[in-house]
Amino acid sequence: MSDATTTHADGRRRMPLHWKMAIGFGLGLLLGLVAHYGAGADATWVQMLTKYVTQPAGTLFLKLIFMLVLPLLFSALVVGVAEMGDVRALGRVGWKTLAYTVVVSAIAVVIGLLLVNWLQPGAGVDREVAARMLAEGSERASAIVGSTGTSPTGLDMLLGIVPDNVIKAAADNTILAVMFFALMLGIGLVLTRSEAADALKRGIEGLFDVSMTLIGLVIRLAPYAVFCFMFNLAALFGWDLLARLGAYVGVVVLALALHMFVTYSLALKFVGGYSPVRFFRASQEAMVMAFSTASSNATLPTALRVAEHRLGLPPRISRFVLTVGATANQNGTALFEGVTVLFLAQFFGVELTLMQQATVMFVCILGGIGTAGVPAGSLPVVALICAMVGVDPMGIGLILGVDRFLDMCRTTLNVTGDLVAATVVSKGEIVEPAAADTAA
Repeated sequence: MSDATTTHADGRRRMPLHWKMAIGFGLGLLLGLVAHYGAGADATWVQMLTKYVTQPAGTLFLKLIFMLVLPLLFSALVVGVAEMGDVRALGRVGWKTLAYTVVVSAIAVVIGLLLVNWLQPGAGVDREVAARMLAEGSERASAIVGSTGTSPTGLDMLLGIVPDNVIKAAADNTILAVMFFALMLGIGLVLTRSEAADALKRGIEGLFDVSMTLIGLVIRLAPYAVFCFMFNLAALFGWDLLARLGAYVGVVVLALALHMFVTYSLALKFVGGYSPVRFFRASQEAMVMAFSTASSNATLPTALRVAEHRLGLPPRISRFVLTVGATANQNGTALFEGVTVLFLAQFFGVELTLMQQATVMFVCILGGIGTAGVPAGSLPVVALICAMVGVDPMGIGLILGVDRFLDMCRTTLNVTGDLVAATVVSKGEIVEPAAADTAA
């Protein structure tokens, strides 16, 4: 499927999906702001519309995507590994992906820490406004902080990647455990030479094809879902919350933008041998989808299609890197966590030593690898890191109001980073003739 303007059988030209999503995005934002500033977020009709129409519609779209993401992620990873052909090729691609993830995530966190130390966004927050926002967010903050006590850490987290029951892991949505099983099954298919193994591989390829077909049908609803997401955000919050925490939001967005357009462009040009301009033009659909849904997992089907048909990457590489990257290569999440911890430390007057900041950086890199690719998945990790360095984890109540917008921004960076990783890792690998699409 090309992302250029397509043509119907009767010769009519059809608008590309990413333009439809952009229109839905702009229209939802505009009408939401009109509702917020014209009638007010507390107006009965605004509350009724968001509660009973736009919010359920957006939630339904995400549930449809998440329903199909697990079989897609499982089948894409198994097929991607199996198509490597031998374990040495898998090892080569795996090590390249790991090296890229660690290095680029470290650069992301360093950019964030440098900016937050330089601009000091936590020092100038209005204390009266902050106290009110902390009170408003206290209930949700307590729930998030409470959830960190039941989350595995350290060695338990590492052991938790290996499931004792893969069906239970899938039911509990433990993505890393399912990915580990898929990786092992793919390796088993590489090592096993038999007709039965080939039949199993074809069956899993069929599951991948069917999942992509079904998701393709669901994705047609994306422009309407994007409209609902943006209408809700703008109608209920307007620009007020962004203005109240303008310095913090500005630092996060600036750091994300620097990483996306400087770090990624340099990696594409000098490591991947790929034109950054061509890359960003081809990746528009995935970026809009990521910004709208605030979920790397929900954007995975779109990213897979963009990688193969717009960027012309080898399917066996893109399927492996993107499915792993949806959970394990989250540069934006790592950057956001580092900036937020230091912002809250500045707000509460906690002086963090260089060693403590280095610890924050290290844990943020690990957090970017282990954080769930779902909306607000990084908040429990932020609370955990705050507790580690002596910052009140309840402080996350201060940023809850703006987290949805920042989640959209960092998810865009995460998904773009996965596509950059796939592009960089693909360099030097054999490209299947069918993968390229000259429409890009």
